[in-house]
Amino acid sequence: MVKRQLVMLGIRTSFHTIAAVLVAGLIVTAVFMSRNGLLKENPQRDSVPDLNGDSSRECNLFEGKWVFDNESYPLYKEEDCKFMSDQLACEKFGRKDLSYKFWRWQPHTCDLPRFNGTKLLERLRNKRMVYVGDSLNRGQWVSMVCMVSSVITNPKAMYMHNNGSNLITFKALEYNATIDYYWAPLLVESNSDDPTNHRFPDRIVRIQSIEKHARHWTNSDIIVFNSYLWWRMPHIKSLWGSFEKLDGIYKEVEMVRVYEMALQTLSQWLEVHVNPNLTKLFFMSMSPTHERAEEWGGKLDQNCYGETSLIDKEGYTGKGSDPKMMRVLENVLDGLKTRGLNMQMINITQLSEYRKEGHPSIYRKQWGTVKENETSNPSSNADCIHWCLPGVSDVWNELLYAYILDHRSS
Repeated sequence: MVKRQLVMLGIRTSFHTIAAVLVAGLIVTAVFMSRNGLLKENPQRDSVPDLNGDSSRECNLFEGKWVFDNESYPLYKEEDCKFMSDQLACEKFGRKDLSYKFWRWQPHTCDLPRFNGTKLLERLRNKRMVYVGDSLNRGQWVSMVCMVSSVITNPKAMYMHNNGSNLITFKALEYNATIDYYWAPLLVESNSDDPTNHRFPDRIVRIQSIEKHARHWTNSDIIVFNSYLWWRMPHIKSLWGSFEKLDGIYKEVEMVRVYEMALQTLSQWLEVHVNPNLTKLFFMSMSPTHERAEEWGGKLDQNCYGETSLIDKEGYTGKGSDPKMMRVLENVLDGLKTRGLNMQMINITQLSEYRKEGHPSIYRKQWGTVKENETSNPSSNADCIHWCLPGVSDVWNELLYAYILDHRSS
């Protein structure tokens, strides 16, 4: 009997030893494969990473690389989105190379959660989200509308209202969720406030006046600002007074300074009128342009026209973005935070720098007659500012989505 027990004990001990060796072998193999890049890159997850906790240093969503992914992208089809803008519908207007649709942003140290339109609409139930800014913010709004409308199967359960004013409304009726866009390219009042007739040789801003616009954002649950493109000139004429009266004081002010003044006017209005417990605030950093091919090693006098590949140099920065303006924005947001109001900057600048092939170029609706020189030299008519959809702006919204659904800031 004793002998039999000793034998059984020996068998069990041998089994445990073998099991331990196998487990240790699997761990060593996994470590080796991960260090040598043999494991497949993590797919996107539905869960939202902790963006504000102690682990935030390990989860910087804005530092990463683009990964080609034609299995899970695009998030919607251009032809299926009835709210698509002809300015951004590049395939519809003749673009043959469609690889721009299939790039996924992969942060270095964590995963960007996959966009879930139903989950976002649930978060927006009985709420209002509004994008405020220029045409790049309008493009991002179109992107978001296409993303959420792709999960609404009943076309009668959603509608868009645009009466030609600065405000355009998208409504998801089942959720009573509103996603608006408001045209205010310089945020403060300016002579470019008309949504269609806004191009003048002299740009004028009323640097301390924002109420005309801001009253349309009051009581919103989520506000997404941007303002960069319309400031790109050495000096901007500032007005102290009103456009209607002749006794106003005009002064040419250096651009970065007047940009800072406009942001301060915005921050002061928000501090007074926004309840930080009820409203989430976001500011999209500047969207880079790709108007000079020589900056990324291309030919002189060329731009994004004909580009089909990404810039692969990590940390690449072209002259289409302005570090001084970025620092001004960061300083204003830091100051606002010290006064108890947090506006999260969504840093889209670096990740967008790589995407020289993502612009509409000539593949968009032409609002006027194409000139002879534009036919013979297409690059002269290329839009290297805005972004094709589906495309880069969808990733901006995925980043925004991650912050909106972050449980720490709910």
